[in-house]
Amino acid sequence: MEVMHQLKGKRIAVLAADGFEKVELTVPVTALRLSRAEVDVISLRAGHIRGVNLHEPASRVKVDHTLSDVSPQDYDALLIPGGFINPDLLRQSAAAREFVRNFDASAKPIATLCHGPWVLASAGLTAGRQMTSWPGVRDDLVNAGAIWLDQPVVRDGNWLTSRGPQDMVPFVRELVPFFAGQAHTVAAEGTGGACGSSPQRETPPQPVLQAMKWLPRPSLRTLVLIGAFAVFYAARNRNHGPRGGPDRRHAE
Repeated sequence: MEVMHQLKGKRIAVLAADGFEKVELTVPVTALRLSRAEVDVISLRAGHIRGVNLHEPASRVKVDHTLSDVSPQDYDALLIPGGFINPDLLRQSAAAREFVRNFDASAKPIATLCHGPWVLASAGLTAGRQMTSWPGVRDDLVNAGAIWLDQPVVRDGNWLTSRGPQDMVPFVRELVPFFAGQAHTVAAEGTGGACGSSPQRETPPQPVLQAMKWLPRPSLRTLVLIGAFAVFYAARNRNHGPRGGPDRRHAE
C-alpha cells in the first residue's frame, strides 16, 4: 500500500498543447494518479486540448489551468508528453519556455519523452545534458549541445527522458520513483560516436512506417476545416503584419 501512495501530497504539472500523443499523456498520468499524486494539465489555452494517435485525431483532455494562471512554485514536478505537434507549439511559446526554465532552475524533476525534449532545447537547457528522445529528434538535441543516448530511459540529475511509446513500460516504471525523489536507478551506459552521443539511426522505425501505411485517410470534414483555417489565416496575414499589427508596406 505504501508503494501505491508514494506520490501522496505531490502536485505534478503536465505541460501539453493540442496534438499531444495520447498514450504519452494518459498512461503516465494514470500511473501518477494511482500513486496518489495531484495532477494538473497546464496548457496555452483554456478548455479542452486534442490528442492524436500518430496523425489521427484522438480524444480531448480538460485543461486545468493556462500558463498565465500558474507558477512552477505551485508544483513539485513537471511532465512534458510528446507527439509531433504538441512540443512544436509549446517551444514557440515564450511563456512555456520560461515555465520550463524556472522548473529547471529550481532543480525540480522534469520528465519528458518522444518529441517532448524539443521544448527543453528551445528553452536553452540542453547543453551538456545526457538525454534521449524520439530518434528523429537526435540531431536537434545534439546540435543544441546535448549528449544523446539511444537508450529506453536516461536520467541526468533532475531530468528523466525516454524515446517514446515503444519504451512506455520502462519510462513509467522509472517515473513514479523519480518524482518521489528516490535514489537514481537509471544509469547512462556506453555511448560512442561524436561528442559522446550515440550515432544516428540507419533506418526509421518499421512499426511507425507500417502504422502510417494502414491508417485511414482524413475525413472530408477534416479536409474542409483545414482548408478553412488556411484561408482564414492567409486573409488575416494579408491585412495585418506577421505579428498581428497593420501591414505598413503600402502606408507611404
